[in-house]
Amino acid sequence: MTRPINPNSQYRVKPHTTNGYTYASTQPPYVNPETGKKKYRYIHWGTLDEAMKFIPGSRYVLASPEERAKLVFPDGWDMSEVGKLSGARKPGRPAYEAGDTNCLYGDIWLLEQVALKTSIRQDLEKVFDGNKEMVDDILTLAMFPYITKYNYSRVVRWQRLVKAPSNRELTPAHITRLTQSVTEKHRMDLLRLRAARLGPGEVCAVDSTSRCACGHSLADIKWGKNKERLPLEQTVEVVVYSLASHMPVYYRTFPGNIPDSRSLETILADLDHAGFSNIILVTDRGYESIRNLESYILRGQAMVMCTKTQQKHVLSKIEDLGEFSARPASMSIDPETRIYHRQYDIEYEVQSKGRAIKKADRLKLCLYFDSIRRSEELVQLDIDIHKQEISLAKMLKEKAVLDDDNTLKRHYCYFNISYNQTTRAIESYDLNKKKVTKARKMSGFFSITTHKLNFSAMAIFEIYRLRDEQEKYFQQMKDQMVSDRQRNWSEEGKTGRLFILFVSLILSSYVRYVWKSTELFEHFTSSLEVLDEMRPIRCIEHTNKAKFITPFVGDQVGICRAFGFDIPEGCSPDYVSKQTFTHRRGRPPKKKTVEHDL
Repeated sequence: MTRPINPNSQYRVKPHTTNGYTYASTQPPYVNPETGKKKYRYIHWGTLDEAMKFIPGSRYVLASPEERAKLVFPDGWDMSEVGKLSGARKPGRPAYEAGDTNCLYGDIWLLEQVALKTSIRQDLEKVFDGNKEMVDDILTLAMFPYITKYNYSRVVRWQRLVKAPSNRELTPAHITRLTQSVTEKHRMDLLRLRAARLGPGEVCAVDSTSRCACGHSLADIKWGKNKERLPLEQTVEVVVYSLASHMPVYYRTFPGNIPDSRSLETILADLDHAGFSNIILVTDRGYESIRNLESYILRGQAMVMCTKTQQKHVLSKIEDLGEFSARPASMSIDPETRIYHRQYDIEYEVQSKGRAIKKADRLKLCLYFDSIRRSEELVQLDIDIHKQEISLAKMLKEKAVLDDDNTLKRHYCYFNISYNQTTRAIESYDLNKKKVTKARKMSGFFSITTHKLNFSAMAIFEIYRLRDEQEKYFQQMKDQMVSDRQRNWSEEGKTGRLFILFVSLILSSYVRYVWKSTELFEHFTSSLEVLDEMRPIRCIEHTNKAKFITPFVGDQVGICRAFGFDIPEGCSPDYVSKQTFTHRRGRPPKKKTVEHDL
């Protein structure tokens, strides 16, 4: 009878010497897919010195607590370094045992307080099962581009100058292992935690932006043309941004050739699985289609969607207004915005599963008319017609050869052009009066469709105007976050980098919101200047001593007041005397009486 297999044998840690280095390794078995034979491979969890002292490596640090607990170390090894990991320490103030340091700390301290205020640190610790080392690494990489505007190749040098959350050197190799260890499960777990922090009926804007990619191996970058007209492929990054908490709450990447209207179904499924219930989605015209409208109705999703005026039901409402000179008689005006408006109830039924019919819940069309915008569009229409006619007359005189049909439609949209099918030489042209009449009729109008909402037309208009904040968010992502390019070459690395970018934008969005909504807006020209003002604060550490933070002075105190953060003990300019008073023992003296003359 064969000897029974010990299930713990694959978790026993043993020394393994190779290339002059001694590693603490395990040898789990695996089956070779080609030969079908069982083989063993080495997994290095750290290194061993001459005194058999175990020094944890990146694989051990990035492992979950459950995975660490399975490892069986020999009794004679020195495991003191494991106890220094923040996730393994007991509660209480740890002793500082490293060398003397004098590091910049003010901007890091502010972002660490923001991480606690926004609960992103707490959520990350739940996502990674209490692995505080991994959370510190992620927060360090999230803060680095926002503070420095550099890419990750300079992280190690920056760590020598600042007191970062992670006390390990984040080398390129460690960053690669870290980003590749982040999975789709981690992403969804974080989104569920962020969704639970949203209030009922919270308004969230949905939008996308394109990002160029430097590599050529990613699956999502094979198609699409970037808006910067560079010879680089692109991906589409979708973000759902809360207009109440002023932070991103959801993200996803799509291939560069996916239009916004085709990506909405995936976004809605993601939001449903992540627990985003009872929120109001705000989208622009790029997400407007009959398919998406019916998806909203079938899912019972509350939404505010900008609608193209060329749509049949919108155009019919405009035609019902009849001819007018200055304004439509049946529309009301808003004195503040000087915009005319009218709201219509729309009946719409969608066939659900089987033969069930589902009616739209409070589907409304909000129609708006801007007289100033109408005058500008009519002037521009006359200019476009005039320029196109001059260009076509010149081409007809010279008998020029025309471009392809798509180019003609784009550059001469208000004319019907006849040409020789063989030589493509222009023969004649005439004004498309039907198209010009339609353009004149729709000028000055714009519309918004809503579902499951009881707001007035102008209340819907104010909600839609809040989308401007999300546009600033994309500008911030590409500029301040140095994320205008995809700088990774593997699918696993892309997943991890997008995860870290999402965390980084939560921190930066909150800083920007506080800067813009408080008195800091009058003292600093940007949110980056707020961090610059805090940066000179230092953290000084000496061997076997507690850390010492230099005083907060001037505008640094005002920044803490604007954010609502308590200044560390002993750093505030306000001082409360600690003098103690001693009294003699015995009976206290009697109260003195004061005599008044009558």
